[in-house]
Amino acid sequence: MITCDFAILPVGTETTECKDYVTAAVQAIKDSGLSYQLTGMGTQIEADNLEELYAAIAKAQEAVFEVGVGRVYTVIKIDDRRDLDNRTLDAKVDTVNEMLK
Repeated sequence: MITCDFAILPVGTETTECKDYVTAAVQAIKDSGLSYQLTGMGTQIEADNLEELYAAIAKAQEAVFEVGVGRVYTVIKIDDRRDLDNRTLDAKVDTVNEMLK
């Protein structure tokens, strides 16, 4: 299981408001069929392979351009763990929560 945290930042907008850009990007991820979690600072995705992960992010980035911006800055963090099966985003959080006292 590959997990990813990413953010797409529009550059050169006339306002500080980003909700239209975020909505377009997240809609593209939702349409990809991949499992995802929207957070206050980015979006997290689970994928079986890098090809589907990169394809989903590319569509999200294109969706931000389609909203009407000429430049975007995308930050991607990937955890490609192959020594354990099914290490989902929730499983990672659950592991730490179980260790908290």
